[in-house]
Amino acid sequence: MSEPKQSYEEARAELVETVQALEAGGLTLEDSLAFWQRAEALATTCQAFLEGARAKLDAALEDDSD
Repeated sequence: MSEPKQSYEEARAELVETVQALEAGGLTLEDSLAFWQRAEALATTCQAFLEGARAKLDAALEDDSD
């Protein structure tokens, strides 16, 4: 079963927590790698949300200028 899709806010909050855990240290190499991979996935998710929002904003601005 696939994981339910996170909102931007949920993904960003998890990303912050993940980065904080990495910065705190004390993780095994294996755990650090898993946290890093999760952070990369969350960053990609956040970036996709931001790009989608930018596209909607650009489209709205273009419609207003017509």
